Amino acid sequence: MHNTEDIIQEAASLPVEERIIVVDSLLRTLNMPDADIDREWAVVARRRLAELRSGRVKPVPGDDVFTRIRERFER
Repeated sequence: MHNTEDIIQEAASLPVEERIIVVDSLLRTLNMPDADIDREWAVVARRRLAELRSGRVKPVPGDDVFTRIRERFER
């Protein structure tokens, strides 16, 4: 039986694509997929995309978002 450190080292040595599969599989054991929630998120995503495409909302660059978060939590 492998200990946790051995498992992590072995997983870290895998190619990126295989590490993604491992991470996704592990995350699914913590937060089981829920089709109802997935449908709700899809509705939200389509609405937000339509708002962006129509110009009703303006996108915020990711760097700006992270700067604001850092500033907010440094107070």
